[in-house]
Amino acid sequence: MSARDRQTSRDHDPALRRRVPGTGEVRGEDSFDVEAVAAWLRSITPDDPSVLAGVELGDDDNPVLPEVRQYTGGASNLTYLLRYPGVDLVLRRPPIGTKARGAHDMRREHQVQSGLRPVYPLVPRMVGYCDDMAVIGSEFYVMERMAGTILRKDLPRELRMDRVTTRRLSEAAVDALVDLHSVDIAAAGLEELDRGEGYVRRQVEGWSARYRRARTADVPDFAPVMKWLEANQPEDSGHCLIHNDFRFDNLVLDPDDVTTVVGVLDWEMATVGDPLMDLGGALAYWVQDDDGPVFKAFRRQPTNAAGMLTRQQVVDRYARLAGITITEEQWRFYEVFGLFRLAVIAQQINHRYFHRQTTNPAFRAFRPAVGLLEQRCLRIIRTGHGDLTPGRIGVRDVLPELLAVPRVAIPLVAGGVHDVRTRVGGILGAITGHDGRENR
Repeated sequence: MSARDRQTSRDHDPALRRRVPGTGEVRGEDSFDVEAVAAWLRSITPDDPSVLAGVELGDDDNPVLPEVRQYTGGASNLTYLLRYPGVDLVLRRPPIGTKARGAHDMRREHQVQSGLRPVYPLVPRMVGYCDDMAVIGSEFYVMERMAGTILRKDLPRELRMDRVTTRRLSEAAVDALVDLHSVDIAAAGLEELDRGEGYVRRQVEGWSARYRRARTADVPDFAPVMKWLEANQPEDSGHCLIHNDFRFDNLVLDPDDVTTVVGVLDWEMATVGDPLMDLGGALAYWVQDDDGPVFKAFRRQPTNAAGMLTRQQVVDRYARLAGITITEEQWRFYEVFGLFRLAVIAQQINHRYFHRQTTNPAFRAFRPAVGLLEQRCLRIIRTGHGDLTPGRIGVRDVLPELLAVPRVAIPLVAGGVHDVRTRVGGILGAITGHDGRENR
């Protein structure tokens, strides 16, 4: 079949004409050599040949090039949709710019999923990993696209979910996490991820160090939170395979029954560690309807919808299914750590945006989010809950919030000044022929 015939076939393929939700045009700064990736795919033996079974990739003289779109929801690794006639693939690569040490390891992410797939079928099938920097300038891997529903900020209207269905959906998400934590690590061949006891200590030290390295002038220092975490860390509660970024926009739901989870995505930070640390990280994203308008504005998933489990109900269900007991005082540490870890992730992204290593406008909101997360951590430490609106009117209730305002406001002002200077520098650079970007 000629290239023209293939293009005609593509134009008339109903599956290819349908847009995949959550994807858009590839941003210029994130583009890559599509022909080079297509040539690489033709040259490899797929990890799981069934993914490309019956798919026409062409040859070097007459190649088939995929339609490429970029997933818009991610804030860490860059994710792309490769649309071939007969199959949709997903390509993952690291972000552009300075990266946190040890982060964005494509080889490791690919290895984890390859090992997990036989024992945890919610993992996508792998096509292959590439460490040849000459192909697109970075390592990357390709896998199948798991078809289904992925929830974002709000429940789609077309789902028309009642409270009972919504509750079952949230219960299914908890159940999928419990199932993951029961995986046989040896059967998955992932024993090398286990560094032994001291996981909680390593996480507190590691994420604190990451925040200090990534901090910019437009965010608070988190010093009191890091000090509290260091002083109150418990012994490891257990050892199992953990996802470390378990949330709804990393879950694929059965399109015919959204209460069934058929896939779990984004295994970048998966490792062997404490299951309650994983649960705490997952609930850092779990914004409830009574969290107030500010936090609901920052949410990434529809956990505020009527019928969704509350955070406490998630903890209770998890504990019951896992056969363990979690007291409120014990949970305080895991909740604070999960929010702190989320703030570090947000700040690592804000660091790239602050230094103009990315221009993605979606990253503008990460600056205030970091400050608000610090205040939520401090309030949980002080009162046991994260509601930033005092429940009573009194000096001991209101004064801490008033005294905390400068910790958020002063960095935000500094960030605004930085933005103005950067914008003016860019204008002047355009006039003088220099783009004003620092050499990094």
